[in-house]
Amino acid sequence: MALTAGIVGLPNVGKSTLFNAITKAGAEMANYPFATIDPNVGMVEVPDARLARIDELIPAKKIVHTTFEFTDIAGIVKGASKGEGLGNKFLENIRQVDAIVHVVRAFADDNITHVNGKIDPVDDIETINLELSIADLDSINKRYARVEKVARTKDKEAQAELAVLQKIKPVLEQGGAVRDVEFNEEEQKIVHNLFLLTSKPVLYVANIAEDDMANPENSPYYQQVKQYAEKVGAEVIGISAKTEEEIAELDDSDRQDFLEAEGVEESGLDRLIRASYHLLGLATFFTAGGPETRAWTFKRGMKAPQVAGIIHSDFERGFIRAETISFADLDKYGSVQAVREAGRLRLEGKEYEVQDGDIIEFRFNV
Repeated sequence: MALTAGIVGLPNVGKSTLFNAITKAGAEMANYPFATIDPNVGMVEVPDARLARIDELIPAKKIVHTTFEFTDIAGIVKGASKGEGLGNKFLENIRQVDAIVHVVRAFADDNITHVNGKIDPVDDIETINLELSIADLDSINKRYARVEKVARTKDKEAQAELAVLQKIKPVLEQGGAVRDVEFNEEEQKIVHNLFLLTSKPVLYVANIAEDDMANPENSPYYQQVKQYAEKVGAEVIGISAKTEEEIAELDDSDRQDFLEAEGVEESGLDRLIRASYHLLGLATFFTAGGPETRAWTFKRGMKAPQVAGIIHSDFERGFIRAETISFADLDKYGSVQAVREAGRLRLEGKEYEVQDGDIIEFRFNV
């Protein structure tokens, strides 16, 4: 599944530091705006403890994690929608991603310049959100006149699109986001084709101080971000980007020792990767045994033949059935044979919607 989350925020809030921690890609960092001009793209493994358990019960020669893509986009400043700070280029980079990971500075450090001269997480969030709304409104206004003209000819497609634009326009004029507007299925298809910045799902990341890692709730800055996120129905994660970057350089045993010393059960990066993955409505199914036990990404709601096609187009074209067990059943009963004897192995057909955690062997004929 070629879906990507774009990391956005004001300059110097820790975006590239976080990206480095996620991907270990070494994106350029500097204490001045626009150290990142072209977007850096990196692939990460999606952490999933189920893989090791499956391999324990259905041994394979190797384990393959599923992956997820992050794009590090340069800092946006006030006026970006009008071209300030190379804004047009950056806004176009955001337009290409499927979801937004909005990094907000939630720590004090006199050695790191803040573009607005003060630490105010909510103001930072609203600055970027307003720029995205203005950019979307500009796009809608340009399209509106053309569509309205065609709609007068009784063109049904144009009339349907015009109705959607009329629904969106007043929201954007108030500085709101398209994602907060309710659409039916047909309207949603039209919205998708408009490629609007504020239609993308968003996850807020509060970049907190290391001292707050074990309990982000102790940070008043984190609390401000949390309250804002709750108001707009979004999720927030507290992460110390600088510390996570240092942790990412450690081997597995040292990393675990560090986390335990900090009083943290798992790294913030693991939580971020999973949250970003789920933000896009992604889930995981598994194939197991033989050459490899592998995790695969699919979009929730996909049916068995479509999911089979993720592995190979022949699997979808010649789909017969999906021999399926759930991870929960394998974990409970301890072997495929025991799952079978318990009557929990299922033969699913073309209309089956694959579920997260399904372990599947596809039968096909081409």
